[in-house]
Amino acid sequence: MLIKIATQKTVSDAATALQAAVQANHFGVMQVHNLKEIMNKKGVAFANECLIFEVCQPQQAKKVLDENMSVCTALPCRISVYQEDGKTMLATLKPSTLLAMFNTPQLTEVAQEVEDSIVKIMNEAVSA
Repeated sequence: MLIKIATQKTVSDAATALQAAVQANHFGVMQVHNLKEIMNKKGVAFANECLIFEVCQPQQAKKVLDENMSVCTALPCRISVYQEDGKTMLATLKPSTLLAMFNTPQLTEVAQEVEDSIVKIMNEAVSA
């Protein structure tokens, strides 16, 4: 259900590379949540760096939503960049697994296309 890729880059450098890879693959970054900053602003001490990118490919999202509007609860796709055991990780939930929960088999191909694109984006970000 989870795809994780480690990199030697810092969280900041991986995030910069991820931003470029997202755009190069015709996805868009809708929002970036800085979890450490948000938690600290709320008075919760949180030391770990964690950036959560909300990404979307509008044409693919439309295909999915035209078939089953309730899938909007699983959109947009997220790619997280964070520190774990001294390494920077990029991680995402598998779109194919998420969409399978909606019992819409006609979306299997779209889900796999999105998943393949997200994995490509993550690999480009760690190797750039």
